[in-house]
Amino acid sequence: MAKKTVASLQTSSKRLTKAIKMVKSPKTGAYTFTEAVMPPELVDAWLSKK
Repeated sequence: MAKKTVASLQTSSKRLTKAIKMVKSPKTGAYTFTEAVMPPELVDAWLSKK
């Protein structure tokens, strides 16, 4: 499961998006959250990879 945050972050010349992905640990079965700030074009690729 993954979700993209609604708010976008703007810096001097680039538009960035903060994406949050929920990852299940194979060892314990617990879920952890991974966050990354990236350009909006790369969000779908980042969310789809395991």
